[in-house]
Amino acid sequence: MYKIYQFKITLKGTSPPIWRRVQVPGDFHLSGLHYIIQTSMGWENIHLFNFTVGDVRYDDSEESGDPSVKDASETSISDAFTRKGVKGVYIYDFGDGWKHEVLVESIMDPDPSIEYPICIDGKRRCPPEDCGGVSGYYRLLSILKDLTHEEYDDVVEWVGDDIDPERFDCEDVNRIMSSREGNSEG
Repeated sequence: MYKIYQFKITLKGTSPPIWRRVQVPGDFHLSGLHYIIQTSMGWENIHLFNFTVGDVRYDDSEESGDPSVKDASETSISDAFTRKGVKGVYIYDFGDGWKHEVLVESIMDPDPSIEYPICIDGKRRCPPEDCGGVSGYYRLLSILKDLTHEEYDDVVEWVGDDIDPERFDCEDVNRIMSSREGNSEG
């Protein structure tokens, strides 16, 4: 029987930190964990990604062209993250460079009353795609606070004017996660 892995995923470079806590079956592939991170963070899965755990890198090996890289779609979570306390790095969008710490907080037996994967906690809104990384996100928030900024209208047209950087809703994430097809193993 598979175990459930509880991860805390923190977007590095953010202050206060943007983070999510998810529970995922250990038999999911890393590519499935990628989709779960995408959903829980609010990303749109339009860029490449990789995981690094220890000195091993995992991604879509066909895309990387590097034979030393392991295939994320063929590696289970339990094979990459072998015990509680293991930390890895998840990078999404190599241009913006969204770097996340992925920490195994616990490994437990599944609760039959819970449908996995599930997001159980988190803080703060995730930045929108293609905003220029962490510094670009903070710049975007700064522009939205200044109605007289020369880029204000362009930013509002792009992302709207109702971005609340403190807002995060687990129920929204779980509704999306449960409706996504193929979320179980990527």
